[in-house]
Amino acid sequence: MKTKYILMAAAVILIGIVAYQLATNKKEINSKKDKVTAVALSIPVKVATATEQQLEVNINKTGTLAPFKEVKVMSVTGGNIQSLRFGLGDKVGKGQVLAVTDDRLLRLELQKNESAAAKLKNDLATYTELLNGKAATQEKVNQVRQDYLDAKNLSDQARKNLADAVIRAPTSGTISIKSVEEGLYVPAGTEIATIIDLSQTKVLVNLTESEVYKVSKGQKVKITTDVYPDKAFQGTVSFISPQADKTNNYAVELMVANASNAVLRSGTFVYADFSKRTTQKILVIPREALTEGVKNASVYVVSGNTAKLIQIQTGSEMGNLIQVISGISAGEVVVTSGQINLKEGSKVSISK
Repeated sequence: MKTKYILMAAAVILIGIVAYQLATNKKEINSKKDKVTAVALSIPVKVATATEQQLEVNINKTGTLAPFKEVKVMSVTGGNIQSLRFGLGDKVGKGQVLAVTDDRLLRLELQKNESAAAKLKNDLATYTELLNGKAATQEKVNQVRQDYLDAKNLSDQARKNLADAVIRAPTSGTISIKSVEEGLYVPAGTEIATIIDLSQTKVLVNLTESEVYKVSKGQKVKITTDVYPDKAFQGTVSFISPQADKTNNYAVELMVANASNAVLRSGTFVYADFSKRTTQKILVIPREALTEGVKNASVYVVSGNTAKLIQIQTGSEMGNLIQVISGISAGEVVVTSGQINLKEGSKVSISK
């Protein structure tokens, strides 16, 4: 009987030992499981620091050269081309005689009008003297004076018509188009030539809304061509359109000085480089840090080992960087890779 109690006590003790050991093992297993779970919830990400740097404007456009001036030379009076004094490609100066039309009738008209004006001038003097001697009326003197003034006006008009028979260059430049030949009859208003001035050339380019606000009148622009691959020309912004066209682009005109050792011709294809570095400092982050597009931009900022989703306002793009106008500050760390696995408050580990 005593032996039975001893065996029962031993069994109870053994069961207690086993139960204690099982409880201890379970606690260790749960502890390890919690550690594994904690490790599993720490999401690996790559990061970058928001930094300040000088603003760089990078705008490159293509365009075509046009003459500084392009003027059509017109005949003012009609007549046969009596003398033609230019050829294609000739360089001409402002005021130079280019052509003379037949002016014989114009000379006769001037002579007739001048004779009539001279006679009426003498009549006016005679009637004025008679009026002083009370041998003529004031009305007669007034009539003769008016006739004299009319004749003088006709004489002046005939003199101008005679001068217009000589066609002069309205500007300096090069004859690019010759439209008439000597001996040809031309009515008044006929185009006889076109003069282009290539002392300077113009380039017209179109800038987008975001680009046009980075350009200013008087800004220097680098101009290059395929024709002179090793030479750069300097252009200057001379005009910026205050209004966009139907495609929401703004016309910008550049003036480019022509060099004597590398002549630029009208119609040449060119590249205009507006790029510049400004003194303005801006905050930038890698563009890949954005979780969405630039219109609804947001980034994950790492604080400690936790990721927080922050809405930001973006500005200019510079290669793989993008300007941050508001939302974060310089020195804050943003996630650049692994955002797809994150949500607000996610635990992260930074990968190298």
